[in-house]
Amino acid sequence: MIPFNIKQLETFLLVATFGSFRKAAERLNTTQPAVSTRIAGLEEALGAKLFERQRSTVRLTAEGQRLLPPAQRVLRVAERL
Repeated sequence: MIPFNIKQLETFLLVATFGSFRKAAERLNTTQPAVSTRIAGLEEALGAKLFERQRSTVRLTAEGQRLLPPAQRVLRVAERL
């Protein structure tokens, strides 16, 4: 497995929350291509597609739904550090 980082998990959670790469980018104060790159890296690291992309919205795949709870836990712990 290729390593991934906290920033990728944070980006994953925001895309999942907003259902939009653009809105996640706005929240992170970055560009939509940067968000796409982070998600692509996370998907490569995990060997799984996390989102179904449709026009202007995205939905979690089954793999993305499975990642959501542990990603939330990891970020809660990271915030406390």
